[in-house]
Amino acid sequence: MSAALPLVSTCPRCGGGFECGAASGHCDCFGLVLSEALQAELARHYDACLCVRCLRELAAGASVTPTPPPAHA
Repeated sequence: MSAALPLVSTCPRCGGGFECGAASGHCDCFGLVLSEALQAELARHYDACLCVRCLRELAAGASVTPTPPPAHA
């Protein structure tokens, strides 16, 4: 039996691409510490994994839903 390969995904928060390695036994997000409250808020807003960059921003206090860039006039 072969090991599971990382899943190529799109982050639902920023739209960036990333590889989720959770199914293969190691993902960069495993080393992040997110509070239970933040985890619950993320579960309310998203139904898929977020990229490590977004998770780091959120762990540092960023808004769960990003502010869209201003529209060009």
